[in-house]
Amino acid sequence: FSSGTSVTGNSGAVLIGSGAATAGQGGAVRVSVGSGTSAAGGSLSLRGGRSTARTGGILLASSGEGTASTSGLIIISSSNGGSTGSSGRLVFSSGSAKGGNSGAIRIGSGASTAGSGGSILIAVGSGTSGAGGFVAIQSGRSTVVTGGALSVESGEGTASSSGSIRVASAN
Repeated sequence: FSSGTSVTGNSGAVLIGSGAATAGQGGAVRVSVGSGTSAAGGSLSLRGGRSTARTGGILLASSGEGTASTSGLIIISSSNGGSTGSSGRLVFSSGSAKGGNSGAIRIGSGASTAGSGGSILIAVGSGTSGAGGFVAIQSGRSTVVTGGALSVESGEGTASSSGSIRVASAN
């Protein structure tokens, strides 16, 4: 499915969606590509539009709002690897820039007015026949000015103590 091109205005939009339900669950939309029995499985590409004069298009993935309960979950994962291969990598990166700053990557949880703030856990896999995975955190390099800073800071406790910071090796 595609919309036509336009010379003097916006090109047409393409909308794919399911209807709402008043007494049941909203319909699902599923996009899947074929598997490969003797070659690689098919690829799925989602990309915002390119612009030669302004900001490129946005790619937004958002779970559904739960007005009376929990909002929906977003899962980004690679599938398990076979007996002779590795599982797929997940790569999150911003693009490079020629005349300005490169894009930032922000990972955060939302605030809560009646409960605890959401947690963020970064953990790597264990190894049963090799070393466990490693975690590397490195700030940016600069060839002309000071390199990037690395900051680790606990949360402020306005009515109590601030949070603790613990750095330890396992047994």
